[in-house]
Amino acid sequence: MSTLPPGYPGYPTPGDPPIDYDSAGYAPPGCPSPGYGPPPGYGPPAYPSPGYPPPGYGPPSYGPPPGYGPPPGYGPPPGYPPPGYGPPPGYGGPPQPIPGAFKPGIIPLRPLSLSDIFNGAVGYVRANPKATLGLTAAVVVVMQVIALIAETGPLAAARRLRTDPSYEPTWGDIGTWTMSTGGSALVTWLVSILLSGMLTVIVGRAVFGSSITVGEAWVKVRGRLLALIGLAALEAAGAVSLVGLVVLIVGAVAAVGKGAAAVLLGFPLVLALIAMLGYLYTVLLFAPVLIVLERLPVVDAITRSIALVRNSFWRVLGIRLLAAVVVVLVSNAIAAPFGVAGQLLLAGAPSTGPLLIGAALTHLGSAIGQIVTAPFSAGVVVLLYTDRRIRAEAFDLVLQTGAAGGPYATASTDYLWLTRPV
Repeated sequence: MSTLPPGYPGYPTPGDPPIDYDSAGYAPPGCPSPGYGPPPGYGPPAYPSPGYPPPGYGPPSYGPPPGYGPPPGYGPPPGYPPPGYGPPPGYGGPPQPIPGAFKPGIIPLRPLSLSDIFNGAVGYVRANPKATLGLTAAVVVVMQVIALIAETGPLAAARRLRTDPSYEPTWGDIGTWTMSTGGSALVTWLVSILLSGMLTVIVGRAVFGSSITVGEAWVKVRGRLLALIGLAALEAAGAVSLVGLVVLIVGAVAAVGKGAAAVLLGFPLVLALIAMLGYLYTVLLFAPVLIVLERLPVVDAITRSIALVRNSFWRVLGIRLLAAVVVVLVSNAIAAPFGVAGQLLLAGAPSTGPLLIGAALTHLGSAIGQIVTAPFSAGVVVLLYTDRRIRAEAFDLVLQTGAAGGPYATASTDYLWLTRPV
């Protein structure tokens, strides 16, 4: 009998012919020999039992077979987790710097965008309204009152001309009006210089998040007033000289009797004059700020302003022109109702009293417009200057040293704006 288990190849089944074994007990070719094969209950060799993997592999869902893995010496250094594992719970990695996050005052201490400059020019007013709006209101009211007083003579003369057609102004009247108007313009010019300088100091402190009183601002500015006045006089003299030169050339050509040549020559000269005045205004824009914050003399302030603007002329000009458009739109929108009411009174006033009331309404609207827009305009100029120093001189790193102590330590940070010992 064969000892092969049922189901094994070569096992006789009912109906098969009997197997003839030879004298040594071997089966013919194709039939297994008796006594060989797996024990009962096991399958044929090299075939797994039902439900088990092939030999040499572990059970299902277990790791790779023994001996499989990285070569010796490969792997993370001691104390580090194996690949594929994140940091331990509660550990988020080293902190990453957030661009523009360091903002101790009205601007982030990094290169400024247009929105940073405009927001900062508004933000310092909101952070310190008493020293900005209060100071501006006091100065602007003084200027408008002086201008109104200077208009009293011309208004009275206008009323007399309206009621008495035979009235002719005398040279004394003309001289009085000229002196009053010139004196008003001079006082307005000087007061505006003072206002601009004091607002510059306020913006310089607001960069660090520190406030300042009007008295402290005056102490900082009063030693720089002569330099500011000298700069303004020099700029005015230069502008008058350029305009006078163009007028002289055109007038000389017209005096020769060549009117057409005067027109042809005068048109490009006027365009060149406008371009020259715009260029000079832009490159000298930072000179008053340099006189106040860096405490430079007039000539040094002019040369340094030109150097700061040189590599960013169009950006400085564009932002300044955009700020000027905003100032004009806002101030005119505020002053328009007062101006309309004033013009109505001026048009139908039979006596000097209504004329003065109409002029007062006009000046009141102008004063309110200036109170709102003058701090914004000054803030834009100072923050443009700050941006140019940040981009050209990495000045934000210097400012951060002063802002590190917090708003209570910034009263002594005025020296950080200096570029040389005073």
